[in-house]
Amino acid sequence: MTAALLAAMSTAAAVWLWTGPDLAMARLRVLTSAERAWPWPSLRRYVVRPNPTRRADAWRRATIELCQSLAAELTAGRTPGEALTRAVAAVDFPDPETLRPLVAAAKDGGDVSAALRAVAPAQGGEGLCRLAASWDIGVTAGAGLSALVERIGRTLRAAQAHRQDVAAQLAGPRATARMLAALPALGLLMAGALGMRPLHFLCGSLPGFACLVAGLALDACGLWWTHRMALHAQAS
Repeated sequence: MTAALLAAMSTAAAVWLWTGPDLAMARLRVLTSAERAWPWPSLRRYVVRPNPTRRADAWRRATIELCQSLAAELTAGRTPGEALTRAVAAVDFPDPETLRPLVAAAKDGGDVSAALRAVAPAQGGEGLCRLAASWDIGVTAGAGLSALVERIGRTLRAAQAHRQDVAAQLAGPRATARMLAALPALGLLMAGALGMRPLHFLCGSLPGFACLVAGLALDACGLWWTHRMALHAQAS
């Protein structure tokens, strides 16, 4: 009776995974609802563990918005320093406090390209480094800064779209890897329901404990290896 109940539950779970909502969209809804659930962003900053990948993606999106706003300000006829100051103020960066040296350099006529490279984070700051290079070319060589910024914005948007497409394609393999990693636990439950006492063997004897350690190690290595392959695919 218990085995039949477990079989029915497993079948229902498989049907739900096959016909249920898209995993990527479900994860997106969870993330957005988690953002809205925190009324105090300062408190959330200390409670929620930061995600480097998500933070790098936020910096990339903010850089794209910065390029769009800066190109619009330059097209309107403003000076590069004033245009950059207004563009930075119009964009919601992940950490606005780090951009104060950049704003000061833009207002006081300092080295803006060096300030852009200084405020660029290690992950997600490649767009700011490209913007710094275009600033050097546009200001020192006299090239059209607005056209350069627009070209950088198009390049960054294309790269961001490619990363999102790769992330969407990797959502299925990642979910499959997690489900396969959880299958041994289901096997233990089914074996216990059949009266085989798997925990007694795994925890009560030396060969069983060796099998338990080896299984957990191989399971963890599989998850780690899948994660590394996904990161490599996203970085390429």
